[in-house]
Amino acid sequence: MKVSVVMITYNHAKYIQKAIESILDQETNFEIELIISNDNSPDDTDLIVKKIISTHSQGNKIKYFKHEENIGMMNNFLFSLKKGSGEYIALCEGDDYWTDSKKLQKQIDFLDNNKDYSICFHNVNVLEKNILKENNIKTDLPDTSTIMDLAKGNFMHTPSVVYRNHLFKNFPEYFALSPIGDYFLHMLNAKHGKIKYYKDYMAVYRIHETSYWSSKQQLDRENIWIGFIENIKPNFDKKVQKILSKQVYNLKKGRLKGLKRQLYKLEYFFKNS
Repeated sequence: MKVSVVMITYNHAKYIQKAIESILDQETNFEIELIISNDNSPDDTDLIVKKIISTHSQGNKIKYFKHEENIGMMNNFLFSLKKGSGEYIALCEGDDYWTDSKKLQKQIDFLDNNKDYSICFHNVNVLEKNILKENNIKTDLPDTSTIMDLAKGNFMHTPSVVYRNHLFKNFPEYFALSPIGDYFLHMLNAKHGKIKYYKDYMAVYRIHETSYWSSKQQLDRENIWIGFIENIKPNFDKKVQKILSKQVYNLKKGRLKGLKRQLYKLEYFFKNS
């Protein structure tokens, strides 16, 4: 059996060595291939990856691709996913890293013994401004969830996810155009099985000023998310679409409440000035 670990990278020279080594240090009884797809980074990412390939004792596990031109985050993500030939796919971007050498073995053992599950994920620590925090999405989760739960909002950090490969034949046309890849991918995979959650903290997710999502203003994030949800809805059945629509409704409702609060404050200010 083989597991493909997919790593996309762009300008991750500060972080990528730790990311790669955390994967090569995994203790498993199955084969691992690490697919690294560099989107023409202008920094030293290329030099670092090539050095690890040539000097690390497990460097032969790496399949490295460097695009001659920048193709964009989603095209790079799609490219790397299609290169994964393993029975399972694990995700870890070039600025994140794993912290448990038995992480993959635990997750693959579970999926191997529970064929009705399509995804397995776990808790992560979040590293922001050199401060390590606990999972910043959600931790009060059941051991098992389904696409109906996931449609309410993403609760999985990318470096924690392992899923069965080849659950569907082709990626939707919108996938390459989507501003958000991981949640869309998780939703597509969740159509084919249940989701297993481990409470163990086995990876670190970095938040920094160059992160795509972290660099956006709140209003921009909301607008991006609303458009994204509307575009992915047609890929799911009516029950799932209804839950996805509620995400959009809640965002717009929250925005309206915020606007009303601002107007109330202005009205109060003018009346009392």
